[in-house]
Amino acid sequence: QVQLVESGGGLVQAGGSLRLSCVASGRTFSSYAMGWFRQAPGKEREFVSAIRRSGGSTIYADSVKDRFTISRDNAKNTVYLQMNSLKPMDTAVYYCARSGTYPNTSPTHYDAWGQGTQVTVSS
Repeated sequence: QVQLVESGGGLVQAGGSLRLSCVASGRTFSSYAMGWFRQAPGKEREFVSAIRRSGGSTIYADSVKDRFTISRDNAKNTVYLQMNSLKPMDTAVYYCARSGTYPNTSPTHYDAWGQGTQVTVSS
């Protein structure tokens, strides 16, 4: 069973940056698309970004487009989310997830999830 472990969250002021990482166990990382989702208190989990298994294609939620960048290093079994120009509305727990198909923005298409990392943006 694959394990996904996120890191890199924290507290940052508005306008600042953070880089999230998600490391996957096992040898099949490059066979899957990867995605990032977030969930704020009292809200549903929402799609943030996804990347094709080869890394050659990416998609973003409108709310993060031009501020966030997803990337992956298949040699390191790692997917990243570079977050710039952070806003208080970006405060949430961020989750990475694995999908057998691409592109997918619905959580139902992802079959493995990390435990999440907290991102808090102060105004």
